[in-house]
Amino acid sequence: MLRKIHVSTTVTAALLTLAIPGPAAFAARASRGAQAPPSALERLKAGNARFVRDAAAPLPIDEASRQAQARGQSPFAIVLSCADSRVPPEVIFNAGLGEIFVVRTAGGVADQAVLASIEYAAEHLNASLLVVMGHDTCGAVKTAVESKAGGASMGPNLDALVGAIRPAFDHMSAPADGDHLRDAVLANVEQVVNDILTKSAIVKHLIGAGKLQAIGAYYEFATGRVRFSEAVRLSSEHASNSPAAHR
Repeated sequence: MLRKIHVSTTVTAALLTLAIPGPAAFAARASRGAQAPPSALERLKAGNARFVRDAAAPLPIDEASRQAQARGQSPFAIVLSCADSRVPPEVIFNAGLGEIFVVRTAGGVADQAVLASIEYAAEHLNASLLVVMGHDTCGAVKTAVESKAGGASMGPNLDALVGAIRPAFDHMSAPADGDHLRDAVLANVEQVVNDILTKSAIVKHLIGAGKLQAIGAYYEFATGRVRFSEAVRLSSEHASNSPAAHR
């Protein structure tokens, strides 16, 4: 059974059940109704299907596509994922050069550099899809689960990372422990999506205007499969109140 998660006022109050099966699938703070840009989402799904069928399938890269990158980039999707060495989006989605704008950081945490990168790809490169992707046994989330607030410092940088992840656990119905790590990773994905919507007026405006779609995802190591959520859609009220909507 899918669990419900606290609804942010950033998006409409109706809960959207995400289509990510498993023991602890998560729910987005969104409402039903958004339709995926078919080319972007279907291209990612098709690429992942190729990877699942044959992990050794060559990437669609040739001399002509390499030469074409000298003229500029036009990625169709943005993927924010963990920096984990086992989670390379270009390989998981069997993508060619210039097709995916990849942003990677431990735990997929959305700091200002990450937000600026996403905004650039969405607003200036016109990517139409933003995917926030978690994965099995995420080390950053595991560290946040195992560490305790107020415990011994792990150093200022790791403390800051864990501090950014830990609030996601407040909305879990299951305990945030090693037995529910998948739940914790999914909660973090949802938290990151909402952090982006809260902190980036540009992204929020583009979603509200129907120019960008935001989706959560989860990558399984054993199968190679990526499970996608349904789309986040802002209410018209919140989209129109975005500062970027009035520029």
